[in-house]
Amino acid sequence: MPARFTTFERIQLRDIIVVKSGGASEPFNRDKLAHSVELACRKRAIDPVRIERLVSGIQRQLETSGETEVNSAKIGELAMEGLKGLDSVAYIRFASVYKDFTEAKDFQEFAGSIREVSGE
Repeated sequence: MPARFTTFERIQLRDIIVVKSGGASEPFNRDKLAHSVELACRKRAIDPVRIERLVSGIQRQLETSGETEVNSAKIGELAMEGLKGLDSVAYIRFASVYKDFTEAKDFQEFAGSIREVSGE
């Protein structure tokens, strides 16, 4: 039996340019966002379909915002918001990279605020 290949195509509503914190800009890369979210969710019992929905939702928000340029910080905030509702450990993992904590106490304060919100 011959091998069978399946491809999935996504509709892109508009081209989005991501402006990084240093001022450089590049086209929005969905795969880069998906990879970051997947890394945060690694070894967590999260259905891959939910991760895909989260990434697609972020992309759709960016495309329908009407903006052609988006700060990378906005994308990070959208990802954190989505992960917060998905899994608290994945949320903390993503935040630890995204927020770039300079000291352990900064991370400790952030993690403490998560416990207060989730009631743990």
